[in-house]
Amino acid sequence: MSPASSARACGIDFGTSNSTVGCLRPGQSTLLAMEDGKATLPSVVFFNAEEEATRFGRAGLADYLAGYEGRLMRSLKSLLGSRLIDGKTEVQGRALPFRDLLGQFIGELKQRADRQAGRDFEQVVLGRPVYFVDDDPAADQAAEATLAEIAHAVGFKEVSFQYEPIAAAFHYETEIHHEELVLVADIGGGTSDFSLIRLSPQRAKLTDRRDDLLANGGVHIGGTDFDRQLSLACVMPLLGYRSRLKTSREMPSSIFFNLATWHTINFAYARPVLAEQQRLALDAAEPEKTARLITLIEERAGHWLANEVEQAKIALSDQESTELQLDRLEAALRQPISRAEFDQAGAPLVDKVEATVAALLRDAGVTAESIDTVFFTGGSSGIPRLRQRIAALLPQARAVEGDLFGSIGAGLAVEAARRYG
Repeated sequence: MSPASSARACGIDFGTSNSTVGCLRPGQSTLLAMEDGKATLPSVVFFNAEEEATRFGRAGLADYLAGYEGRLMRSLKSLLGSRLIDGKTEVQGRALPFRDLLGQFIGELKQRADRQAGRDFEQVVLGRPVYFVDDDPAADQAAEATLAEIAHAVGFKEVSFQYEPIAAAFHYETEIHHEELVLVADIGGGTSDFSLIRLSPQRAKLTDRRDDLLANGGVHIGGTDFDRQLSLACVMPLLGYRSRLKTSREMPSSIFFNLATWHTINFAYARPVLAEQQRLALDAAEPEKTARLITLIEERAGHWLANEVEQAKIALSDQESTELQLDRLEAALRQPISRAEFDQAGAPLVDKVEATVAALLRDAGVTAESIDTVFFTGGSSGIPRLRQRIAALLPQARAVEGDLFGSIGAGLAVEAARRYG
């Protein structure tokens, strides 16, 4: 690539919560504007039944929250590697394959990138987590293959992949002036990924970086998992989770887990589910809680509630307490949540992430004292207890915060220029 020209290829960070597209362009921002001048496009598709239109990103979420009839789909990346990927979902009276749903969103990313760059991108480097699926190499490879097939189907002729934390490392490498041994901590919406890599301005000129990468590791835990745990601990009990029937039997829990998990919320809207909850309400020991649950199902307000929980999680990253306003379910219903409650709800997840980092260091044969820098990226790396525990493992390393939503996309653009020119 000559200094005066833009790269031929782009890098796409298809994220669980947000997505970006990057391309090296001299004198311009690496990340392309995806929506309303912003570099991120929330990974949201809303099928607006009233206007017979498909909305993406913030526009789709706004339509849904404004009360338009339709079907909201979010956390689309979570479908990769799951048994749902070969299934279908009902949208406006027709069966839509989940693969086609992903294709619509990734195709939209490409179209917006093409418009912004004024060119038709034919080559792409896609980011991928270290593991789409934990402890199942065949399923993990199948998930990557599915994503490659979808990228080809929407118009890319050449498709390759790079681990997301390595992409973030390459972006960070453009900003340093001497060699560093860096642990990249990429805590995204669906996964926590780590790379231990040696970086320097001199090494950045090399095309083959395999000798610089000391270890990769990851676990299928991300921001949406913290959302689910917070919801189950502090919100779903208001709807009857772990409450009792008059027979002393506990209320069936599957609906609460579906409502607390972004990509399964729509399962709660099926007619048999509503009928089952109405039947259970007759025997509920706390009928006011079941009444709230039935209201939520009838109003298809599950995504609204999940969004409220997510906003509470974000608020608790900066403050000691917050309050959910749940008038949509019951007049004047409020639920205060403290940072301590959030920490307790997420503790099992934090333990697993910490264990993943410790195992990575052991496998690499690297001592904690030899790490110069921890580079945090990903929207969920701001969760205080998670960051504290990772930092405690590496007490001598300085903590650097990258662009939480843009580092990976920018790094993928660097890699795309290296590979394709």
